[in-house]
This record gives sequence, C-alpha cells and structure tokens, in this order.
Amino acid sequence: MSYTKFVPALVRANSGNIGKLRISPVRCRSTVVSAKSQEEKEPQMDGCALVEAVPVDKIRIDFDNTQEAYRSKGNIELLRSLLVFKLCTIDVLVEKNKEVSKLLGQWMFEKMMKMTFYGQFVAGEDHNSIKPLIQKNQAFGVGAVLDYSVEEDLTQEEAEKKEMDSCVSEAEKESPGDDHREKKYKAHRQFGDRRGGVISARTYFYADEAKCDNQMETFINCIRASGGASTDGFSAIKMTALGRPQFLLQFSEVLVKWRRFFNFLAAQQGISEMMVLEQKLELEKLKVSSACRKMGVGAKDDIENWFTGEKLGSSGTIDLLDWNSLINDTTKISNLLMVPNLETGQLEPLLNKFTAEEERQMKRMLQRMDILAKHAMDNGVRLMVDAEQTYFQPAISRLTLEMQRKFNREKPVIFNTYQCYLKEAYDNVTVDVELSRREGWYFGAKLVRGAYMYQERARAQEIGYEDPINPDYEATNRMYHRCLDYVLEEIEHSRKANVMVATHNEDTVKFTLEKMNEMGLSPTENKVYFGQLLGMCDQISFPLGQAGFPVYKYVPYGPVNEVIPYLSRRAQENRGFMKGSQRERSLLWKELKRRLLGGQILYKPVY
Repeated sequence: MSYTKFVPALVRANSGNIGKLRISPVRCRSTVVSAKSQEEKEPQMDGCALVEAVPVDKIRIDFDNTQEAYRSKGNIELLRSLLVFKLCTIDVLVEKNKEVSKLLGQWMFEKMMKMTFYGQFVAGEDHNSIKPLIQKNQAFGVGAVLDYSVEEDLTQEEAEKKEMDSCVSEAEKESPGDDHREKKYKAHRQFGDRRGGVISARTYFYADEAKCDNQMETFINCIRASGGASTDGFSAIKMTALGRPQFLLQFSEVLVKWRRFFNFLAAQQGISEMMVLEQKLELEKLKVSSACRKMGVGAKDDIENWFTGEKLGSSGTIDLLDWNSLINDTTKISNLLMVPNLETGQLEPLLNKFTAEEERQMKRMLQRMDILAKHAMDNGVRLMVDAEQTYFQPAISRLTLEMQRKFNREKPVIFNTYQCYLKEAYDNVTVDVELSRREGWYFGAKLVRGAYMYQERARAQEIGYEDPINPDYEATNRMYHRCLDYVLEEIEHSRKANVMVATHNEDTVKFTLEKMNEMGLSPTENKVYFGQLLGMCDQISFPLGQAGFPVYKYVPYGPVNEVIPYLSRRAQENRGFMKGSQRERSLLWKELKRRLLGGQILYKPVY
C-alpha cells in the first residue's frame, strides 16, 4: 500500500497536539510575550488588523475583604463551611466514608450528608432543585458550569474488567502483540481503574452503546438546564462518557506517530530545534528525502499531489498545520488509523482488522459529540470539554478542535481544556491558537493545572515511557502563566480568543488581573472568565463577580446516594488543601466574628 495513496485520506492528524510548526507570514506578533506596557508597545506592522483598545480604569480586587467575599452567605452557611473544612482534615472520615454510611444507616447518612458535604459541594438533586442556588449566585455576579456528577460506585476489580473489555480490540484479543501498538496507548490492567490517585475529576467506564446514549441524554438535559437557568451558562462533558475508549487510544496513537514522522522529516532538514511557530519543511528537500523515497514518494508530482494548490505557499514551504489539513472525508473511520512504517516503506493499519461493530462504535462517538454541540448552540450554552489522561488526550483535543472549527464560527461555543502540568501544554495551546487565527474561528480554552498527575507519573514509570508531567509544582505554575500569557496576547490583538482561568490559586488570579489591566481589557468584554468549584474559594469567586468579571462555579448536582464518589473526592481534595493552608478557614472565622460583634447574628443575604 503506497504512501501517496493514503496521505490525502489520512493526515489532518495532529493540530490538537503538535510539536513543531512555523509562524504564518501574516502573523504580526511575537511568540514571546512582551514585558512592555500597553503605552510602550511598538506600533503594529502594516497588514495587521489593528484592534483599538478602549481605555478602562484599572480594577483592584481585595481578596481579604470578607464582607464582600461572603455577602451571599448566611451565618449558617459560614458555620457549615467551617465544619466541613474541619471534617475534611479528619483522615478516618475521609477514607472510611463507606463504613460510616453503613454504621449510620442510609437514611441518617443522607441527612448528615445534606447538612454537611452534600450541602457544601452539590447544588441539588435535579434540574429544578438547583435553580434557587444558581439564581442566588447570579444575583451576586457568579454564573454556573453545570455538571451532572453521578458516577458508578464500582469496585477496583469491576473497574479494571470494564476498562480492559472496552480498550482492547477484537484484533488484539485474537492475536496479542501482532500489531504496531505502543505500550503507552495500550490498556494495562494494573492501571485499569482510572480513578486511582485522581481526586478532582469524575471517571466514566464503558459498558455498552446503550449506556453511552443514556449518558448523552444526561448531558443534553444538563445543557437544557443550563440554558433554562441562565443566559450565559456553560455545561461540562467528558468524551469517555460518549463511546468506547478503544477509539480514543487508537486515534491518539495515530496522531502522535504522524507528529513524530513530521519531526523526523524536520530533523532531516536540520530545523528540528527551531521555535515551535517557526519550523517549516521545504518541498524541494522533501522531493529528495530518503524517508519519502522509502515510502514510495519521490517524484515532483507525487510531492505536490500531497498538497492542493491552495495549501502551497509562494515560499515553497509547508508547515504542520497545512500538513494536518489534508484529510479528506472518508466513509470508513478505520482508514484514518494508518501510520507510516519507515522500516517497511509502507503505510500500515494500526490494527490488522476492524470489525463492523467497532466501525459503528467509532462513528457513534463522533455522532454523539455532534448532537451535543448542536444542542449547546440551540440552547445558547457553551460546551466545556474536560481533559483526561494523556493516552486519551491527543484524540480528545483533536476531536474537540474539529467541533470548534464547525461550531465556533460566529462565537465561542466549544471550549477545549489544556492541562498545564503537561510538558507539551504550551505547544498545544500555541498551535491551536494559530489554527484558529488562520481559519477565522473563535478560540475557546479552559486552562487547568491538571487532575491526573500521580496516576500519570506512576503509569509512565511502571510501563516504561517518558513522564509527561512537569518536574514540579513551580514548573507547572510557570507553564500555566506562559500559556495564559499567550492567550491573553492573542485576545489583545484579535478579540477572537477566549479563556477560562480555572484555578483556586489566588496568585494566578492576581496575575491575570494585572495582565488585563496592562492590556486595558475590560471584564465586560467577556473574553476572560474565571472558574472555581462550588463550595470552595468563595473569597476569590464572589469579589470577582461583584466587580463585574465573568466568574463561574462548577456546579455539580445529582441524588445524594449517587454523588458519594464525587463527594469523597472533594473531601480528599480539601483534606490536602486545608492541611496545607488555613487561609480560607481563617477568612470564614474573620467574617463570622465581624458579624457577631456587629450585631448581625441573624444575617441573611439580600438579593
């Protein structure tokens, strides 16, 4: 099977997760954020779109002002927060919650949960019961990202079995090891329970297509509830809930292998060490490339047939975004799962065969994603696609990017999530921003530090591949601020980029506010959003909201007995958070004392 026959049908592979490309000749800003203030910056070059900044007064937020931070909370709510945060520091309660529930009995346990953890971290049981909380938060300037947080309460053994059944293809079962798979992108039983070491993200395990349809309906109901509860809400989804994860593993591996092939050609041309947005391949050199000749490509016509006339620049060069724009529509999704083999000189399928049922399952996942995006558009809701493990993430990012290309033409509807604890986070962000700028759609990003660090490190060490995580927390902070800097600079120049700064880190929020002040970016432009979890860091969320910034709480909801896994993780997260920092508890005490000494014993929020 010759290489030339399949490139046009194959490679829009990797712009969601790419290592190298060049800057477009019409891009008029540096890839390095300038330290100059707005007034000191040099005039823009000719040919660039000039965006005139509207002067705004600099905004300062006092995160120590407890009166503003807790204006929306009654005294009972403050006491509950103090109690819950204290309980989170008691290891036996956090680790033995199932035993506690058996000891108390189901009825008493649910009552206790509603008075404590459930009341603190969950908005209610269904779409109707969550509305009062959402409306109250909105009155104080805080929006909602609705998140239906019901999870299966599986044993480790059950989770491992489900994962292995759903991540191993029929071809792999019939002929183990007789394929071109990499160990990172294969299922491993010892890491089959993807909940291990994860305390801040819910986990879905595949059962069958009917269950995926049910989970899609749940997301649709969540989108409708978000549209009905507010005019500018978000709804969160996870792709592993929408289909068999086998496809995400396989597609991720294909994307990464094509990126490596591009980088291999770049190394042959001596440009592999260039900056991310500067690297380019020269067509004349490709024509004499030994790698291309081994793949059955070498003639001038062959090379130029890879790239349609509209993709060829006058400079005679291409970059990886052009390279990844070449997939034609195909009726069989398995045709996408082809990889170059430099040893044999052939394009080869990742697996020896795909069953008709596997084809249907892959298509159904894409169809479910499309249905959800259309519902989000129809209901005026923005869709936040959560990030997941690195062995799924290249495919998740790529599929999310495809939704953005389709649905973000007039406004930002689809938001991708970037995990800044990853070494490649900055490359991922810059490549996707560049593609959005070239194609003219609205870039939407949520920046997080990441939820799977311990699991990712352990898996990489055990299975034997490079640790994808930054070496320490400070390196992750630097990566977060670097990615945020880049997106903010894009907002400054085009106003078509949008970012949610999803963090509980007060320093990062202050960093963002300072940058917005330097740019003259008003919060009313709704280009920069802030996000925190319900029940946590109110001293950040509510002062921002009352100052006019778009700020959102992730609002989980669901029946008490079905959100216990979520609440257990919240307790674990707060255990580490509260043991490491007393700030939130001290602010709560400060406000409660202020009210009691001021005669506000029966304080109730007015809105």
